[in-house]
Amino acid sequence: MTLDPGSSAIIHLAWARRLGLPDTAFSDATGPDERLVHVDNAAQELQFVRLFGISALTGPAWAVDAAAGVSDEDLAQHVTMLSLTRSHGGHGLGAAALFFADDLALEQPDEDLTVSSSPADVVQLESLCPPDDVNEVNLAGMERYFTVVHDAGNGRVPLACGAYQEWEGLLAHLGVLVDPELRRRGLGATAAAIVSHEALASGLTLQWRAEVSNAGSLALARRLGFTPGGVHTRVRLG
Repeated sequence: MTLDPGSSAIIHLAWARRLGLPDTAFSDATGPDERLVHVDNAAQELQFVRLFGISALTGPAWAVDAAAGVSDEDLAQHVTMLSLTRSHGGHGLGAAALFFADDLALEQPDEDLTVSSSPADVVQLESLCPPDDVNEVNLAGMERYFTVVHDAGNGRVPLACGAYQEWEGLLAHLGVLVDPELRRRGLGATAAAIVSHEALASGLTLQWRAEVSNAGSLALARRLGFTPGGVHTRVRLG
């Protein structure tokens, strides 16, 4: 699916606010050669984002200055951001592809599902998953949960969870986590479809963030119909 022309403006507005830029910063950009910059000397991260061809960088003045002569293509690379911040204790938070959607095809599951909104089911699901997966998805930072569960004889078992965090009242930042023993069975797509349609019904535009090395997450975003929109690279400072 393709995004409605107005959706990219909504995405730019939400990101401008997240990065501390003026609301119209992306829309006022003169072209792809211009890099938007926000200096925040209290920032604990150096962040680079490229959205629909327009780039932005936010972080302390020393980091922004160090990046001044570096191309956008290089800043999108995690290794470049690490090299710029090494002397200030920079350690990686990864480079991720960004995908967006303002509508998705409705997928009906083959069987009736039980969906839970309980944080307890999320905690239990996270306990079944590798720490790297838990940290990447960051369900703990989400606001609304939709966990597909199975009611077994010895209690309820979480299978997969789709969740979202609302950004600036405009975007639904999504996360999906599946029990490793149950992956490649379509549960991730089911959980993603459930949370996506709940967020769309709330009037939000969808955002999917997938680490560039996470082939499964990248493939799922494309399968569901999300549109590629850019890249987000982060380094934690100190």
